[in-house]
Amino acid sequence: MKRNLIMFFTVLSFFLNAQLIKTKRGIVSLDGIHVAKISNKSGQYTFMDLKETPIFTMEFVDKSVVDSVRDSYVKLNRVYNRDKILDMDYISPSAFSGDEKSAVYTCIKGLKIIDERGINIKNLDELFKNMPKRKLDTKTKEAYTTRTKIDKLNITVNNVGEILSNGVPVGYFTNLPVSFGADDTISDKSFIDIEIYDAKSKLVGRYSTTTKRITTAGGKVFTLYREMSGRASILKFPTYKALAERMAILDPNFIKIREKVEVGEVVKDGVEKDKK
Repeated sequence: MKRNLIMFFTVLSFFLNAQLIKTKRGIVSLDGIHVAKISNKSGQYTFMDLKETPIFTMEFVDKSVVDSVRDSYVKLNRVYNRDKILDMDYISPSAFSGDEKSAVYTCIKGLKIIDERGINIKNLDELFKNMPKRKLDTKTKEAYTTRTKIDKLNITVNNVGEILSNGVPVGYFTNLPVSFGADDTISDKSFIDIEIYDAKSKLVGRYSTTTKRITTAGGKVFTLYREMSGRASILKFPTYKALAERMAILDPNFIKIREKVEVGEVVKDGVEKDKK
């Protein structure tokens, strides 16, 4: 009985303290009181005070980090100081995210920069002084680590199927579909695997266009771009560049990152400089 009473008052307290958030015709209301105004242009939300003075903007970002891993967050920017932009997590009141409701809900419930008095400039200033860290899950953190390694390799694929790293040829594709060169994505299905060789013509891996799996010469298997629901469904087909990048991660011997740049002797006016 005592436990039931505690649960009842807990639920009752939740409902009594719950704030009613509403946005209608660009006016944000909190418990029936107008507190701010909002406008949307090309996916960027501008928050204004009730006198329509722009205070800050919020823009939703949904991007691919690597393979099928995506990261969604918001960019927060003060109108008077465009140089400083904060990347922050956001919260959504429903299953739908990246919309006006999510923008308003995040400002009120997540960031506390809009309250019953309007836009809270003090809290907004504090936010820009002490930027909160983003809460990334393990999968997204690992994807960013992989992305950093890939970016250092600076991989490109030219129009004859040659793979280059920082402009240097490091390998090539064979068994390319007829659409290669006209389309940078691998959309044609073929029973013959696309093969990947290193610069010494050693086979390093194969890619199946039917299963979307890379199999390295050493036996490692990785599935590229699993078809997903929602926004991520646009990642249905991988690019040749993504295929080469993932191959480089699966087989570290395929393309090696040089931590130290090696240069020749420094010569000036025909005279070699003293070594220190």
